[in-house]
Amino acid sequence: MEEEEILAISLETIMETEKLFRTKLINSLAGIRQVAMIGTKSKDGHENLTIFNSLIHLGAHPPLFGLLSRPNSVERDTLRNIKESESYTINFLDKKFVKEAHQTSARYAKNQSEFEATGFTPEYVANCSSPFVQQASIKIEMKLKQILNIEINSTIIIIGQIVKVHIPEARLAEDGLVKPDDLLLSGGLDAYYSSEFITQLPYAKP
Repeated sequence: MEEEEILAISLETIMETEKLFRTKLINSLAGIRQVAMIGTKSKDGHENLTIFNSLIHLGAHPPLFGLLSRPNSVERDTLRNIKESESYTINFLDKKFVKEAHQTSARYAKNQSEFEATGFTPEYVANCSSPFVQQASIKIEMKLKQILNIEINSTIIIIGQIVKVHIPEARLAEDGLVKPDDLLLSGGLDAYYSSEFITQLPYAKP
Protein backbone atom coordinates (compact mmCIF):
# COMPACT_ATOMS: atom_id res chain seq x y z
CA MET A 1 0.00 0.00 0.00
CA GLU A 2 1.40 3.37 -1.04
CA GLU A 3 2.16 5.69 1.86
CA GLU A 4 -0.03 8.77 1.97
CA GLU A 5 1.77 12.03 1.34
CA ILE A 6 1.62 14.46 4.26
CA LEU A 7 1.65 18.16 3.51
CA ALA A 8 3.47 20.54 5.85
CA ILE A 9 1.97 23.97 5.18
CA SER A 10 3.81 26.84 6.83
CA LEU A 11 2.33 30.17 7.85
CA GLU A 12 4.31 31.81 5.06
CA THR A 13 2.79 29.43 2.49
CA ILE A 14 -0.69 29.94 3.88
CA MET A 15 -0.39 33.72 3.64
CA GLU A 16 0.83 33.46 0.02
CA THR A 17 -2.17 31.42 -1.14
CA GLU A 18 -5.13 32.95 -2.98
CA LYS A 19 -7.50 34.67 -0.51
CA LEU A 20 -10.55 32.45 -1.08
CA PHE A 21 -8.45 29.28 -0.84
CA ARG A 22 -6.89 30.52 2.41
CA THR A 23 -10.29 31.45 3.84
CA LYS A 24 -11.77 28.04 3.06
CA LEU A 25 -8.69 26.22 4.35
CA ILE A 26 -8.64 27.89 7.77
CA ASN A 27 -12.42 27.99 8.15
CA SER A 28 -12.87 24.28 7.44
CA LEU A 29 -9.73 23.34 9.41
CA ALA A 30 -11.50 24.60 12.55
CA GLY A 31 -13.94 21.69 12.17
CA ILE A 32 -17.65 21.05 11.78
CA ARG A 33 -19.96 23.37 13.69
CA GLN A 34 -23.67 23.82 14.25
CA VAL A 35 -25.38 26.04 11.71
CA ALA A 36 -27.10 28.89 13.55
CA MET A 37 -29.70 30.97 11.74
CA ILE A 38 -29.82 34.41 13.38
CA GLY A 39 -33.09 36.31 13.24
CA THR A 40 -33.18 40.06 13.91
CA LYS A 41 -35.36 43.08 13.22
CA SER A 42 -34.22 46.65 12.55
CA LYS A 43 -35.64 49.66 14.39
CA ASP A 44 -37.59 50.57 11.24
CA GLY A 45 -39.20 47.12 11.08
CA HIS A 46 -37.11 45.26 8.47
CA GLU A 47 -36.65 41.55 9.27
CA ASN A 48 -33.24 39.99 8.75
CA LEU A 49 -32.09 36.38 8.69
CA THR A 50 -28.55 35.15 8.14
CA ILE A 51 -26.45 32.04 8.60
CA PHE A 52 -23.60 31.80 11.14
CA ASN A 53 -21.29 28.85 11.75
CA SER A 54 -19.45 30.46 14.65
CA LEU A 55 -21.72 29.80 17.64
CA ILE A 56 -19.64 29.46 20.81
CA HIS A 57 -20.71 28.08 24.19
CA LEU A 58 -19.37 30.52 26.78
CA GLY A 59 -20.92 29.15 29.96
CA ALA A 60 -24.05 27.77 31.57
CA HIS A 61 -24.14 29.86 34.77
CA PRO A 62 -25.52 32.17 33.41
CA PRO A 63 -26.27 30.59 30.02
CA LEU A 64 -24.19 32.53 27.48
CA PHE A 65 -23.48 32.03 23.79
CA GLY A 66 -21.03 33.93 21.61
CA LEU A 67 -21.25 34.68 17.89
CA LEU A 68 -18.20 35.70 15.90
CA SER A 69 -18.99 38.45 13.41
CA ARG A 70 -16.72 39.47 10.55
CA PRO A 71 -15.06 42.94 10.58
CA ASN A 72 -17.50 45.83 10.49
CA SER A 73 -15.78 47.31 7.42
CA VAL A 74 -19.04 47.05 5.46
CA GLU A 75 -22.65 47.33 6.63
CA ARG A 76 -23.56 44.31 8.80
CA ASP A 77 -27.33 44.29 9.16
CA THR A 78 -27.38 41.55 11.80
CA LEU A 79 -24.80 43.27 13.99
CA ARG A 80 -26.51 46.65 13.65
CA ASN A 81 -29.92 45.22 14.48
CA ILE A 82 -28.59 43.40 17.55
CA LYS A 83 -26.90 46.56 18.82
CA GLU A 84 -30.06 48.60 18.32
CA SER A 85 -32.62 46.18 19.77
CA GLU A 86 -30.40 44.08 22.08
CA SER A 87 -32.54 41.16 20.91
CA TYR A 88 -32.04 38.29 18.46
CA THR A 89 -32.96 34.66 17.92
CA ILE A 90 -30.88 31.56 17.24
CA ASN A 91 -32.57 28.90 15.12
CA PHE A 92 -31.37 25.36 14.35
CA LEU A 93 -32.65 23.79 11.13
CA ASP A 94 -33.02 20.24 9.88
CA LYS A 95 -30.61 19.28 7.11
CA LYS A 96 -33.36 19.37 4.45
CA PHE A 97 -33.21 23.18 4.55
CA VAL A 98 -29.54 23.34 3.51
CA LYS A 99 -30.05 25.27 0.25
CA GLU A 100 -32.38 27.84 1.77
CA ALA A 101 -30.07 28.32 4.76
CA HIS A 102 -27.02 28.82 2.54
CA GLN A 103 -28.88 31.36 0.40
CA THR A 104 -29.29 33.70 3.39
CA SER A 105 -25.53 34.37 3.17
CA ALA A 106 -26.16 36.40 -0.01
CA ARG A 107 -25.86 40.19 0.34
CA TYR A 108 -29.43 41.35 0.04
CA ALA A 109 -30.41 45.01 0.21
CA LYS A 110 -31.07 46.41 3.68
CA ASN A 111 -34.83 46.58 3.08
CA GLN A 112 -35.01 43.08 1.54
CA SER A 113 -36.12 40.37 3.99
CA GLU A 114 -34.05 37.20 3.77
CA PHE A 115 -37.08 35.38 5.15
CA GLU A 116 -39.08 36.37 2.09
CA ALA A 117 -36.20 35.88 -0.36
CA THR A 118 -35.38 32.33 0.78
CA GLY A 119 -38.83 30.99 1.67
CA PHE A 120 -38.51 30.90 5.45
CA THR A 121 -41.41 32.07 7.59
CA PRO A 122 -40.86 34.66 10.35
CA GLU A 123 -42.54 33.71 13.62
CA TYR A 124 -43.09 35.90 16.68
CA VAL A 125 -43.49 34.22 20.05
CA ALA A 126 -44.72 35.89 23.26
CA ASN A 127 -42.82 39.12 24.00
CA CYS A 128 -39.77 38.45 21.81
CA SER A 129 -39.33 41.39 19.40
CA SER A 130 -37.06 39.44 17.04
CA PRO A 131 -38.37 36.88 14.53
CA PHE A 132 -37.84 33.16 14.92
CA VAL A 133 -37.70 30.82 11.92
CA GLN A 134 -40.98 28.94 11.96
CA GLN A 135 -39.39 25.93 10.21
CA ALA A 136 -36.60 25.61 12.83
CA SER A 137 -36.45 22.51 15.04
CA ILE A 138 -34.91 24.37 17.98
CA LYS A 139 -35.45 28.10 18.66
CA ILE A 140 -33.62 30.23 21.21
CA GLU A 141 -34.48 33.76 22.32
CA MET A 142 -31.35 35.80 23.10
CA LYS A 143 -30.60 39.11 24.85
CA LEU A 144 -27.42 41.03 24.06
CA LYS A 145 -25.05 41.31 27.03
CA GLN A 146 -21.71 42.43 25.60
CA ILE A 147 -19.86 43.26 22.37
CA LEU A 148 -16.13 42.46 22.26
CA ASN A 149 -13.83 43.89 19.59
CA ILE A 150 -10.90 41.63 18.67
CA GLU A 151 -8.08 44.02 17.80
CA ILE A 152 -5.80 41.53 16.04
CA ASN A 153 -8.15 41.04 13.06
CA SER A 154 -11.06 43.47 13.71
CA THR A 155 -13.62 40.70 14.20
CA ILE A 156 -16.39 41.10 16.77
CA ILE A 157 -17.77 38.69 19.36
CA ILE A 158 -21.45 39.15 20.16
CA ILE A 159 -22.20 37.77 23.62
CA GLY A 160 -25.81 37.03 24.48
CA GLN A 161 -27.72 35.42 27.31
CA ILE A 162 -30.42 32.83 26.72
CA VAL A 163 -33.89 34.14 27.57
CA LYS A 164 -35.97 31.15 26.48
CA VAL A 165 -35.45 27.85 24.63
CA HIS A 166 -38.16 26.31 22.46
CA ILE A 167 -37.34 22.63 21.86
CA PRO A 168 -39.39 19.52 21.00
CA GLU A 169 -39.68 17.21 24.01
CA ALA A 170 -38.27 14.32 21.97
CA ARG A 171 -35.02 16.25 21.42
CA LEU A 172 -34.33 16.72 25.15
CA ALA A 173 -33.00 13.81 27.22
CA GLU A 174 -33.74 13.44 30.93
CA ASP A 175 -30.17 14.44 31.83
CA GLY A 176 -30.39 17.68 29.83
CA LEU A 177 -28.60 16.46 26.70
CA VAL A 178 -29.95 18.03 23.50
CA LYS A 179 -30.25 15.52 20.67
CA PRO A 180 -29.02 17.15 17.43
CA ASP A 181 -30.10 14.31 15.11
CA ASP A 182 -30.40 15.46 11.48
CA LEU A 183 -29.67 19.10 12.31
CA LEU A 184 -27.65 21.06 9.77
CA LEU A 185 -23.90 21.44 10.35
CA SER A 186 -21.26 23.43 8.49
CA GLY A 187 -17.59 22.73 7.84
CA GLY A 188 -16.56 25.91 6.09
CA LEU A 189 -18.02 28.59 3.87
CA ASP A 190 -20.03 26.29 1.63
CA ALA A 191 -19.72 22.69 2.88
CA TYR A 192 -22.56 21.17 4.90
CA TYR A 193 -23.03 18.01 6.97
CA SER A 194 -25.56 16.34 9.25
CA SER A 195 -24.97 15.02 12.76
CA GLU A 196 -24.68 11.38 13.79
CA PHE A 197 -24.87 10.14 17.39
CA ILE A 198 -21.97 7.89 18.39
CA THR A 199 -22.25 7.36 22.15
CA GLN A 200 -22.69 9.09 25.50
CA LEU A 201 -20.02 8.40 28.12
CA PRO A 202 -20.01 8.84 31.93
CA TYR A 203 -18.20 11.73 33.60
CA ALA A 204 -14.48 10.99 33.39
CA LYS A 205 -12.52 10.61 36.63
CA PRO A 206 -8.88 9.65 37.29
